[in-house]
Amino acid sequence: MPDSKRFNCNLFLTVGGLALIALPACSTPEPATGQATRAAPAVQTISARDKQEGAQAHPQLLEEFGGAMTGAQADYVGSVGKNIAVQSGLSNARGDFTVTLLNSSVNNAFAIPGGYVYVTRQLVALMNNEAELAGVLGHEVGHVAARHAAKRQSAATKNAILGVLGTVLSGVLLGDSAIGRLGQQVFQQGSQMLTLRYSRTQETEADNLGISYLRQAGYDPRAMSTVLQSLANQNALEARLMGNTTQVPAWASTHPDPASRVRAALARAGTAAGGITNRDTFLSRISGLTYGDDPRQGVVEGPKFIHPDLRLSFEAPNGFYLVNGTRAVSIGGTSGKGQFSTGPYSGNLEAYINAAFGALSGEGQQKVTPSSIQRTTVNGIPAAYGVARVSNSDGQVDVVVFAYEFSPTQAYHFITISQAGGAQVFDPMFQSMRRISASEAAAVKPRKLVVVAAKAGDTVQSLSARMAFDTAKLDRFLVLNGLTQSSRLTAGQKVKLITY
Repeated sequence: MPDSKRFNCNLFLTVGGLALIALPACSTPEPATGQATRAAPAVQTISARDKQEGAQAHPQLLEEFGGAMTGAQADYVGSVGKNIAVQSGLSNARGDFTVTLLNSSVNNAFAIPGGYVYVTRQLVALMNNEAELAGVLGHEVGHVAARHAAKRQSAATKNAILGVLGTVLSGVLLGDSAIGRLGQQVFQQGSQMLTLRYSRTQETEADNLGISYLRQAGYDPRAMSTVLQSLANQNALEARLMGNTTQVPAWASTHPDPASRVRAALARAGTAAGGITNRDTFLSRISGLTYGDDPRQGVVEGPKFIHPDLRLSFEAPNGFYLVNGTRAVSIGGTSGKGQFSTGPYSGNLEAYINAAFGALSGEGQQKVTPSSIQRTTVNGIPAAYGVARVSNSDGQVDVVVFAYEFSPTQAYHFITISQAGGAQVFDPMFQSMRRISASEAAAVKPRKLVVVAAKAGDTVQSLSARMAFDTAKLDRFLVLNGLTQSSRLTAGQKVKLITY
């Protein structure tokens, strides 16, 4: 959560008039040496209007999704992405495409008209060969080539996300069951998911286009099914680690049922081997990639959030999980949901809290105001809070804004929602906010993905013990490498590990 992170209740599904598309990524790798790129005939072109609107949206997307990475890893992903994008027929010129590796810890990829294609470093880390990268980026380009965003633009307009709790609270005021929907919406925002959900038919069409692009570029078309399987496995692991098997991880919320698409993608590709995967090249090029949270955006370690630059830390209540995003940290659990963020501060905590409540009221909706604002101190930090009770068809909910003054010009706050009378579940979190020392800040280190060669006698169990996590080391290792507990490693086989 960088200094620029702020609570924003006006985040829409469109940026610069373009629908954001976040799907299980698809991109195309560099062809193997001597491999000619067989581009499809250019039956369409990228219009001047698309280029203009894409260029306008691009910097906004970079800001929203953690910024663009630079260096050899980003260059590699960009080259693979351009090679796959020209297979789409949108343009035969590689220079017409801008492929960006995003500094985000969320599994995500998307594309917008104008030749702009995006994939997060976290999703790249989940892949196991270049063909999978190409397949994911190809899937995203396929959505643009098939004009899926345009076909669902009216749906995007009707379902624009007004903001994490803003949308939810509007639903409360309209009589919807807000608590049931809050988990997914908070998770989406915390994971930077301002995206449009595609229909199953459109997902299948994009899968099939991605497979076609793989074939045209000389890749193994079966890579689409293997990357979908990895995404399905990651989906299940994330839900299990959160202690909620009904929770929908960010990428899955806009890409329905990847598990059910694995068999279809494999059938479409055919079971016979054919085409390149460039596995060793891919692994060597992504080794050293930052994995998980970037300390410059704050780090989630189990129930704790710590931000070395902002010099603050807090802990989620028992039974809750944290999800770090570019602009906010989301808090999820069965008895309530919330968000931690910041906003403009003029030195008046009461005005700051009232502004946060005001941002929750949608246009034409009942104004949400606290019954009172109480001053307090938390671990030496001046603080204040307000509570508003709102009725819906299922009863009443309590919305709390709890704010902290870190300096005369900087404040941070939580916004939480729970069933009426249940807001106290967040009290331990509110009271856990504290400043951290310089030594604590210096001790926060990023995790890195490294590629190692298995030695004789190594097993998935022995190598997974080296994973830089306190829990689920084996499960994380298996999902990361597309392996199972019965997988046998051979001497020299390359695998991915997460270390500090």
